[in-house]
Amino acid sequence: MSGVVSGFTVIFIVVAVGLVLGRTKVLGSAATDVLSRLVFFVCTPALLFHSLLTTDLSVVFSSTLVIAGASALIIGALYAVIATFVLRRAVPEVVIGALSSSYVNSVNLGLPIAIFVLDDASFIAPLLLFQILLYSPIALVTLDVTALPGAENRSTVRDAVIAPLTNPIVLGGVAGLAFSFLDWHPPNAVLEPMKMLGEASVPLALLAFGLSLTGVKILRKGDSPRRDVALAATLKMVAMPLLVYVIARWGFGQSGHQLFAQVVISALPTAQNVFVYATRYRRAEVLARDSALVTTLASIPVIALIAALLA
Repeated sequence: MSGVVSGFTVIFIVVAVGLVLGRTKVLGSAATDVLSRLVFFVCTPALLFHSLLTTDLSVVFSSTLVIAGASALIIGALYAVIATFVLRRAVPEVVIGALSSSYVNSVNLGLPIAIFVLDDASFIAPLLLFQILLYSPIALVTLDVTALPGAENRSTVRDAVIAPLTNPIVLGGVAGLAFSFLDWHPPNAVLEPMKMLGEASVPLALLAFGLSLTGVKILRKGDSPRRDVALAATLKMVAMPLLVYVIARWGFGQSGHQLFAQVVISALPTAQNVFVYATRYRRAEVLARDSALVTTLASIPVIALIAALLA
């Protein structure tokens, strides 16, 4: 349990620093947008390139990959159906909401918990691979086609092919995976800058998240889409852990520590990457922000409950 507390403490401190910077306006009025773009275009691609390049692929391609992928796609699809046909949301808002309900914080919270609680960081690698090389491209292609200016006048087929080839996050992940398959590592003079830039991704994303909280109240009436946030948070913190438990236990026959690890990973909160994507495309930013904050707060008692029941 101390590992859970440590992981959340790290996040809360960095987010609090971002909040203070926002309130004092030390970084100026455009700080949130600038930091988010830096994370999106530079730091996260470098992080993924270095992480996948240095990860053992036998660990990546495992049952955890199937469990993480299936649960995220099912939960995301469930949100999309409800948001489209019940809440009547537009496609970009549906995409951001689906990510908010199923895109796991696998790096800045997942890694500390994997190390300090699960005693094995390898549980995060398959999840990272799925989210970056499959889930993110699907979402980003949809956002590229529907959310950017002039999207309604584009060729959907053409953009669906071109968008992943021009998205820096996808390119970073694909490059790292390709080099890992080829078992070829660039010289240290190239790897070290990638590592340095990648290590900046998590704190910068958390700072941007803290900056975005300046002057706002979570779930404020007239500002936050509270029904959308409630739907995303419920699916993320209740439905997803239950679904993963079912798939892992009865689909793959897992038990003990392995089953515990799968459920804990699924109970991690919404990743700050979703807020970065929302900021990049300027759609559903409040939904992404509030969902990340609500699920981060809710994940503390949820993970504690899972630990009490399964550890």
